[in-house]
Amino acid sequence: MPRIRPDRVLTRLADGRELVYYDDRGTARAAAPAPDRRDLPPRPQTPRMRQDPLSGEWISHATARQGRVVLPPAESDPLAPQSSGNDSEIPSSYDVAVFENRSPSFGPALPGPGDLLELEGVGIGRSAPSYGRCEVVCFSPEHEGSLGGLAVERVRTVIDAWADRTAALSVLPGIAQVFPFENRGAAVGVTLPHPHGQIYGYPYVTPRTARLLAMIEQYDGDLQAELLAFERAGERVVVAGERWTAFVPYAARWPVEVHLMPHRQVPDLAGTTEEERAELADLYPRLLRAVDRLYDDATPYIAAWHQAPVHSHRDIARLTLQLTSPRRGADKLKFLAGSEAAMGAWVADVGPEEQAARLRAALEEDRHARA
Repeated sequence: MPRIRPDRVLTRLADGRELVYYDDRGTARAAAPAPDRRDLPPRPQTPRMRQDPLSGEWISHATARQGRVVLPPAESDPLAPQSSGNDSEIPSSYDVAVFENRSPSFGPALPGPGDLLELEGVGIGRSAPSYGRCEVVCFSPEHEGSLGGLAVERVRTVIDAWADRTAALSVLPGIAQVFPFENRGAAVGVTLPHPHGQIYGYPYVTPRTARLLAMIEQYDGDLQAELLAFERAGERVVVAGERWTAFVPYAARWPVEVHLMPHRQVPDLAGTTEEERAELADLYPRLLRAVDRLYDDATPYIAAWHQAPVHSHRDIARLTLQLTSPRRGADKLKFLAGSEAAMGAWVADVGPEEQAARLRAALEEDRHARA
């Protein structure tokens, strides 16, 4: 699979982890990246995952993550460029940087020849290595900020990085699915205020995607194409371009839930065209700013890029962003209580049509504010 940004700069951190710099288009590095001169401990052992025989799902027990940094002050920001007073993870200044997570949920080991996992079926007491790759994507060198607040040029660099890393992780041994995502806000568990996201390379197709694939195979027709046509003809569209449409889904679960889909069948971000990434760089931050205008302060969210598996269903599973937030009011959050958490039976607090209208109004406010 070809790289999306051949001009990226690949280097290594002191413990051997990959670090990739992506410069904004039209800029060039004045010098080679600075070396990482820290004295780092060895990387943690690859965790193991265990199968829950009641669901068939695999759970990675990544206990090394308990020691990760939580809400550090600006002068100790581990995602800022290194300085004389801050021994951070990134040695040089940057526009966008991607590096392997020091405390990964999957990896750092990848399977060697003959080590491929046998994860099908169900049994009691089954376990396997949590092979895979977990990366951190830094959207900006600034300690605080948001993806929605970045210039279009920088958002495009982030999108190119997502696409390029999707291509890179997809060819690693044992990777079955690649998942770029952003958690924003303490209410959804974010431990660093620095604007950033993550990319996971899983050793299996995730349960949510497996359920989608089952629905696609069960449906008599092109499920996601017909779903997009249904939503584009309805009253829940939030914003639409020539190549993408964002909408509140007909059966939205969360108080704030927006899906963003390309108009053509494309399996992942690596498969998008230059024109699709250019439009996305304009439309996506507008959508994020609208979400933040719903209330007087920033809204926590999870922005999840659902991509087709690496080795199957690539002609029928369509790339989709699903942005969700538990915020159901200015000072209220939706908690997953008994019905949702225990039984997976959802009860929605906000009507999808109402939320779509509010988001369209917020988009219009943002347009006037930036005019």
